[in-house]
Amino acid sequence: MPTAVAAPRRPPRRRALGALCAALLTLAPAAPAATAAASTAGEPPLSVPADRLAAALDCPPGLGGSSRDAVLLVHGTGVDADLNWGWNYAPALRDLGYDVCTVDLPGRSLTDIQESAEYVVHALTTMRAATGRKVDAIGHSQGGLQLRWALTYWPSLRDSVDDAVSLGTPEYGAAAGGPACILSCAPALHQMSRGSAFLKALNSGDPTPGAVSYTAVYTRDDLVVTPYRTSIREGARNIKVQDVCGVRLVTHIGLVYDSVTFRLVRDALDHPGPADPARLPAGACLGAPYLPGVGAADIAYAAAVVAPAAATAALTAPRVRDEPPLRPYTS
Repeated sequence: MPTAVAAPRRPPRRRALGALCAALLTLAPAAPAATAAASTAGEPPLSVPADRLAAALDCPPGLGGSSRDAVLLVHGTGVDADLNWGWNYAPALRDLGYDVCTVDLPGRSLTDIQESAEYVVHALTTMRAATGRKVDAIGHSQGGLQLRWALTYWPSLRDSVDDAVSLGTPEYGAAAGGPACILSCAPALHQMSRGSAFLKALNSGDPTPGAVSYTAVYTRDDLVVTPYRTSIREGARNIKVQDVCGVRLVTHIGLVYDSVTFRLVRDALDHPGPADPARLPAGACLGAPYLPGVGAADIAYAAAVVAPAAATAALTAPRVRDEPPLRPYTS
């Protein structure tokens, strides 16, 4: 891995809300370490211990003080929140006045997606309680599946989320996942393969449940989620970057630093309903190529550090022969 590329500036990581939750846990009556966090009555109980869920959530002090909705960023496969978001969306949205939270999913999101989704359930529930208002959520790649799973099987969350935006998410599976998992692969890679039991369960019902505004942004230049049309979700506002800017080159990882994609995301966050490309300003396709605050050093960092880290994590993660069984609540 090249060492000459300096990592771009990032704000120090803050886990004020997670620390607060952990502190509150210490004031509660003693309980076994494996005690799981509570969930809304009638919904699946969270199997992950509450202290682990709290430690994974990173929110700013004073969450809820902004006039804008708080935003949860959910990272993709093979990375953590900082690698996925720390040099692009997190600082850019903070600079625009949004309260931004991130969540670090277990095993760099290569373990059972059903378990990882519990971290998203906890994050959305905690943010809603802290702010007293609906929150927005953005998922890159597998992060969009985490959001979908949470909103599908924890219906109470639908009243807590205003916008759910996915960027290059394999809504119906990626063709590349199947061959890689012929013998064995990480649990999440099994689940993202086309035809998996996980995806059949996820796509067996309403793909856009509740009154949430769903936006799915994707690119024809995606060589990770293939074919790229698998990122189209029935019922959502689906926007191909090249339908907005015909000759624009945007890769899978490029979705997290492309300026037009960022404008579409902001349009969704700032207006009722999903994003609408017609509201983008004239000349949006001819402006700066990257979102605010992102420069050449960040793009070099993405190529030299982020992408190799994701690939390495996928290759070295614990492998299993079969897809994790579906949780009982899916039936």
